[in-house]
Amino acid sequence: MARRPPEVVQPADDTPRVVIVAQSAQALSGVGAAAGRWERLVSHVVEFVLPAHSGRLVESGKGRLVLEFGAVRPALAAAFAIQAAAAGDGGDGASGGPLQLSLGIEFDDAIAEGNGHRARGIEVASGLTSLAGPGEIVVSAEARSQLTQSLDAEVEDLGECPVDRIEEPIRAYRVGPPTAVASDLLTPPEADVRPTLAIVPFADRTNLSAHHFFGEIFAEELIRTMSHSHELNVISRLSTTALRGRDLSLAQISTHLRSNYVLSGTYRVLDLYFGLDLELAETRSGQVIWSDQLEGRVDEVVSGQRELVHRVIAGISEAIQSREVRQAQLQTLPTMQSYTMLLGAVGLMHRLSARDFEQARRLLEAVHERAPGRSEPLAWLGKWYVLRVQQGWTDDPKQDAQHALRCTTRALDSDPNSALALTIDGIVNTNLLKRLDLAQDRYEHAIEINRSEALGWLLKGTLHAFRGEGPQAVLDTQRAGMLSPLDPHRYFYDSLAATAYLSNYQYDLALEHANRSLRANRTHTSTLRAAAVAQWRLGRREEAGATIRELLTLEPTLTVRGWLRRSPSADYPIGQEWAAIFREIGIPD
Repeated sequence: MARRPPEVVQPADDTPRVVIVAQSAQALSGVGAAAGRWERLVSHVVEFVLPAHSGRLVESGKGRLVLEFGAVRPALAAAFAIQAAAAGDGGDGASGGPLQLSLGIEFDDAIAEGNGHRARGIEVASGLTSLAGPGEIVVSAEARSQLTQSLDAEVEDLGECPVDRIEEPIRAYRVGPPTAVASDLLTPPEADVRPTLAIVPFADRTNLSAHHFFGEIFAEELIRTMSHSHELNVISRLSTTALRGRDLSLAQISTHLRSNYVLSGTYRVLDLYFGLDLELAETRSGQVIWSDQLEGRVDEVVSGQRELVHRVIAGISEAIQSREVRQAQLQTLPTMQSYTMLLGAVGLMHRLSARDFEQARRLLEAVHERAPGRSEPLAWLGKWYVLRVQQGWTDDPKQDAQHALRCTTRALDSDPNSALALTIDGIVNTNLLKRLDLAQDRYEHAIEINRSEALGWLLKGTLHAFRGEGPQAVLDTQRAGMLSPLDPHRYFYDSLAATAYLSNYQYDLALEHANRSLRANRTHTSTLRAAAVAQWRLGRREEAGATIRELLTLEPTLTVRGWLRRSPSADYPIGQEWAAIFREIGIPD
């Protein structure tokens, strides 16, 4: 039965903006087997390729096809499908050798605005076919700008190329199907000891372009804020935006972005309100480890109110750290990823239970052995020694102070601009060496590098508290709380906030923060000391006595003189005030 000639669809003047011109010198002759193969290819394109990629036929003649599409990516996918069919048998299983096609693709916002613009778009695409060899596809710079290297295609720059009937040279690119990316270029080295999080573009369930701004703004706020994390690498928005509108599996996203965790979501905007469903998945297992449903007003997100951003970040941080702590407890050292060791160590260290605390040191030392050039494990190991002294778990505070200083010095040798290493070096100089002026320099340098360095602001506030500079202590501590309102180690922030309020003689607030810290972690000895002072000053003498008895069960060798020897506040009037209260409550002198 004779084939019916393909119907030519007249293009509309609104949506199509991408032109493909396909030409075959073989079919242009119009004789022999090549002509039959061309007819079969055209029928295949009309019946299968165009419907699959939402394209339309503009022109069909001997050895020439003109097609239009609404976007570059589906147009390129159609071009690959056409080349594959031409390289086979024309697409319908009939016998015959391959056709050699040259394809050109042009993208232009003005293509559909009038016949003049449309004609120029076709003319440019046609000119690009003269730059394409048999079986090749050449695109314009405008089309290239819509493609992501390696994800959409492999791209080769041909430079500025003169083309017949086009007045000025055209910047042209040869494109081919995407190939596997060289893993040695994209796989994070073992020395990178932090897991990688990708926040992929949130999908609009209504599929209305007018609402895309909402998902963009919310994702951008998450990425921008989490990029300051000491525990995570966060893929940049420029990389994750390339995934918008693609139906990719978790494994494919992980392959392209080399991420350990992926946050994705869908949202719906209705009038002034939105609903957002989020899922955090671990790419290694494919399991969803956290999810949340958010609702609110669009204007609250657009205006920069950050409550929802902080809620999401807190959920993500806690879920990832809990996951890695659990992995660190279940796996043996040789099989453990470096980032599992690091995050597991940080989580276990802040639990302040003796067994977990010792395991944290072993993990940090193992990470350092694997990645000796990284500053993070050394910085956290420095804090480990600080906590050991503060908890009263050391037999030689001076030796541990030197261990801590050695760790932070080596961390800063590896990375002099590490805000984390600078901050923890400040802790060492504050809490163990009592060099408060040097510590203040460290905190201020860390904050200068990263104005969102919440831990730096927090510890700078505590330094002012030790000097009795209450108003500044409270101001810096409140700034830290604003920057990290839902930190996974919130008890630590509340504990130091209690000290700041004590120094400002705001005993009600000091006790409120101390109690909140103790509800989260009952073993932090400095929190118990702050709570006891606040209770005593508020006249709650029996409660203060009970708090000190609890403190002495955790630190049975505690004495007032011993506390003064190690406290940075000992040389200031505020420290002497606190020491006097400890004697009154019943701590041995």
